[in-house]
Amino acid sequence: MKIKWFGHSCFLITSASGATLLTDPYDTTAFPDTLFYTPIEAAPDVVTVSHHHADHDNTGALGGAPVIVTTAEPRQVHGFGIRGVAAWHDTEGGARRGDNMVFILSADGVTVCHLGDLGHELDSERAAAIGPVDVLLIPVGGNFTIDAATATRVWRQLDPAIAIPMHFRNDRCLFAIDGVDAFLKDKKDVDITGTSDIDLEEAGLPAGHKIIVLEPAN
Repeated sequence: MKIKWFGHSCFLITSASGATLLTDPYDTTAFPDTLFYTPIEAAPDVVTVSHHHADHDNTGALGGAPVIVTTAEPRQVHGFGIRGVAAWHDTEGGARRGDNMVFILSADGVTVCHLGDLGHELDSERAAAIGPVDVLLIPVGGNFTIDAATATRVWRQLDPAIAIPMHFRNDRCLFAIDGVDAFLKDKKDVDITGTSDIDLEEAGLPAGHKIIVLEPAN
């Protein structure tokens, strides 16, 4: 499995068979003054959308005819196991920012959890429903999602081998959110790769717990 970060909450996951799954495609035209990632040029087999905000559901700009998944029902699509756990975009039961779907994706013996714009801590029921996680794609910027402190608690709760931060402020995202450094503070095994992707087939999963910071591809 290969995982490539385009930016924001958008990742391209490629299985060993060559099937592709894209998460939360953004629309930069909706945020001309604050979101400067370049457009996504991809024709994935599958797209997951955690919620219907413009920086997460720009499926119309993609090539091909992908299967678009927005709901929790377990399914197998192009070799990917996909299921969802319903959550919220805020701490008010969705009253402020609406629903958010956490997706658990599996292929090649690896389980990836994409938290979307999770806005609250996970209760024990949701954490159990998510289950064991190898790779956690976790928002860390705060304001619109969980912040660094809450993300740290969620990370420890789900206990993944690899955590990849997303949805944080950088030179291509000027949202009123924090950068990644607040989340990285006091963490021990951090790899700031300077690259936009990782190849789990080559690298494998670490024996301990690693945080991998990717560079946006776009």
